[in-house]
Amino acid sequence: MPVLARTGNEAMAEAMRQIDPDVVAAYPITPATEVVMIFSKFVADGLVGTEFVAVESEHSAMSACVGAASVGCRVMTGTSSQGLQLMSEILPIASALRQPIVLCEVNRALSGPINIHCDHSDTMAVRDFGWIQIFSENAQEAYDNILQLVRITEDEKVRLPGMATTDGFIISHCMEKIEALEDAEAKKYIGEHKAVQSVLDQSKPITLGSLDLQDYYFEHKMPIVEAMKQAKDVIVKVGKDFGKRYGREYGLIEEYKLDDADYAIVALGSTCGTSRAVIDGLRAKGEKVGLLKVRVFRPFPAEEIAKALSGVKAAAIMDRSDMYNNQGGPLFSEIRSALFESKQKPLLTNYIYGLGGREISLDDICQIFAEQKKVKESGKIVYFGVRE
Repeated sequence: MPVLARTGNEAMAEAMRQIDPDVVAAYPITPATEVVMIFSKFVADGLVGTEFVAVESEHSAMSACVGAASVGCRVMTGTSSQGLQLMSEILPIASALRQPIVLCEVNRALSGPINIHCDHSDTMAVRDFGWIQIFSENAQEAYDNILQLVRITEDEKVRLPGMATTDGFIISHCMEKIEALEDAEAKKYIGEHKAVQSVLDQSKPITLGSLDLQDYYFEHKMPIVEAMKQAKDVIVKVGKDFGKRYGREYGLIEEYKLDDADYAIVALGSTCGTSRAVIDGLRAKGEKVGLLKVRVFRPFPAEEIAKALSGVKAAAIMDRSDMYNNQGGPLFSEIRSALFESKQKPLLTNYIYGLGGREISLDDICQIFAEQKKVKESGKIVYFGVRE
């Protein structure tokens, strides 16, 4: 495999080039601008056969993606923050129409106040729109996740759109070494796109996006529910196959030195990398600490998380966004619900951190682990690092 120096944005764009989708419709927004900007250069240089549609807004971008997917095209796009919210009217339409669109999402805080740096509020705001959501820890995973999402979303058991996320600037603009597939191997891996149906096929006429009132709306939502259930097994299957082929296996979650851990951190995205470094240092001092990385947020791996945390005394659930419900962040709320029926479960503390790009340091993670040893009851919410 070629070893390349790439930022997270470049890694995503490289995966898009190798996928060579039929249509990409996009509108630029920081810090995701580079993904589609770099890809547009590939189009201009004739390196891909993609029809690139430069639209006037993210709402139009997703609308064009749905239209292109509806005629049987393989479709991709990219966005971030307010752009994802402007798409939000169309996102549930894409999932309702069972269109396997792949979105490169760069996590960025939502306005207001205006902020261009990382937190997860944008992705979490659309978590219940029927899209598969995979969080990347680094540029390598961003590249790998985009390739896998093509296989996952186009699987006949799934046929749902999906987004792979990176953390804005932390991953999107930082250079790392990645192992990329050869172009021919990438093409072989993702396989030929097979359209299930097309609104342009006059021999098999279909209707998409019709009015659907009380009589059938409920029934037409159930296939999305069932597809999300099926998606869990497909994601695991695709991740194991990727590992057999290329040596990097992926699942719904990842446990790091968690087997005998008394105290754990549960996190998404780039914070997992910071946590690993701290855990290695504390382990060298004899402390039993570990990490539970949640790679897939939708569909939510409730059973897998409950099992992984069953032997831990206390766990710090790290949320880089808040729900403003006084009950904690989205990751914490989902995990607490997942553990409700468990006979063995740790004491949970929710750390809401890093909003608007505020850094989380090695010392911060050390402090959080130290605080876990003093936890006496479950459910405390800590706004970590905010100045009083």
